[in-house]
Amino acid sequence: MKVVAPSYEILDNLDRESLAVRIEVCGRICYKSEDKITPESAVPFLRGIIKHGHNSVTEMGALTLRVVYGDAAQADGLYRALPKYLVIDETEPRTLLISGSVRAFRELYMFHGKVELVRAITGFLADRHPLFFEDLVREPLAPVVGTAVAKVALAEVEKLPAPLLARHRHLAVKFIVNRAITHEIVRHRPCSYLQESQRYCRYDGDKFGNQVTFIKPLFFDEGSEEYRLWEKAMEETEQLYLKLLETSSPQAARTVLPNSCKTELITYANLIEWLHIFRLRTSKAAEPTMREVMIPLLKRFQERFPVVFAGVQPD
Repeated sequence: MKVVAPSYEILDNLDRESLAVRIEVCGRICYKSEDKITPESAVPFLRGIIKHGHNSVTEMGALTLRVVYGDAAQADGLYRALPKYLVIDETEPRTLLISGSVRAFRELYMFHGKVELVRAITGFLADRHPLFFEDLVREPLAPVVGTAVAKVALAEVEKLPAPLLARHRHLAVKFIVNRAITHEIVRHRPCSYLQESQRYCRYDGDKFGNQVTFIKPLFFDEGSEEYRLWEKAMEETEQLYLKLLETSSPQAARTVLPNSCKTELITYANLIEWLHIFRLRTSKAAEPTMREVMIPLLKRFQERFPVVFAGVQPD
């Protein structure tokens, strides 16, 4: 049995990597297979993910496009398609700023591939990021007259005015917390999530030290009678779990694991959604263990993006 403190990590280092690398790093958290990452592993990993329809993994890479269109009918066609999970703003006449995940852009083409602006966007992305569209776009798409699509660099996104910055800048955070906290975090929308899977991870393996890891409880002082009772319960649970694994699968054995289990969760959202999360999860009414990680995380966001988060003050 191992006990660790809750923590978080802002994954902005991944913003400097390719979309494929970023998505692989995030995707492997589900199986805790980060040890399998190599300089050549991203492409086969992503092809396998797409082939098996694990679409949530492709939500871990977002990009921003500037789309110039020729006439109002083209924009109307895009809006009538009711594109899901894309952020769209008209920043200048006949100019759209569009942000979304790889999954959102893939599904935009899958369901609305006859719309002119959709074809223009997909043609650009399929040429720039063929790995993500090779199963959908077999041949280059013909250019759409009067349109121009370009990728907006992250540095340019970060210079946008506050309202646009909040909508178009996406940021991922990896939480190491207990399962009770992740049950609450994943209720937020629109966000993307990937989580360590107790269904596939076997904690009796060498990778996990042949033991279950738990998050240190905020509610009980170490050395107190309450902490001793909690510790005893976790030790007994671990023994039962390991015993079940002798004859059962991880997905069966996990049914005895409690909320105190350590889990890793990646939460990926734009800044305006993070703003909502912080307002709700740092308030006096929030669960204390949630505040334990969210208040210091908010301070990091305030340092990084003061124009968006300066007004949020925890109770």
